[in-house]
Amino acid sequence: MAEAHGTIVVTVVHGRHDHLVRQRRLLRQVAPDHRHVVVAMGDPELPGLLDDDTGVDVVEVPGHPFGLPLAAARNAGVARALDRGADLVVLLDVDCLPGRDLLPRYEQAARLAPGDLLCGPVTYLAEGVLPDSADDLPDLTDPHAARPSPPAGEVQRGGEHDLFWSLSFAVTPATWETLGGFCEDYIGYGGEDTDL
Repeated sequence: MAEAHGTIVVTVVHGRHDHLVRQRRLLRQVAPDHRHVVVAMGDPELPGLLDDDTGVDVVEVPGHPFGLPLAAARNAGVARALDRGADLVVLLDVDCLPGRDLLPRYEQAARLAPGDLLCGPVTYLAEGVLPDSADDLPDLTDPHAARPSPPAGEVQRGGEHDLFWSLSFAVTPATWETLGGFCEDYIGYGGEDTDL
């Protein structure tokens, strides 16, 4: 395994290139020195989109005739991040925009709750709201009411595994090994989350 490289973000993508470009823009603002692994699921145009982006590793996973191979893509992304020496892997859905506190709070949570599967709060933005700066996000924050959203500096621990949501979560290498990754028998959305 490579020398430790801190936190690495993983995003899986098929199409939605405009979302990825926006996410990359904000990641460069909030975490310019962090690596980003982007997994293209049966998306041959995606690697060319990121040719000039030096902060990105692109992994290609073949498409599947029955739907998006999300489980396989996430597993491949985490494997690449771990090969690059990550001591924390943050999986972020391509629709998610990172705020300035995203990575520092996951890093703090990993220190406070080692071994836990770390899940961050997510806000749904109103249709047509497309921030170009991470500085715009705090005013738009309105986390999902049914999910925990602890204040900065606090980790809310619990066993409500039904609340796991793969939109935004983080794992240490040890936690990932314990989980065994996503079951690749699942194709498409949802089932692999529940199974994990």
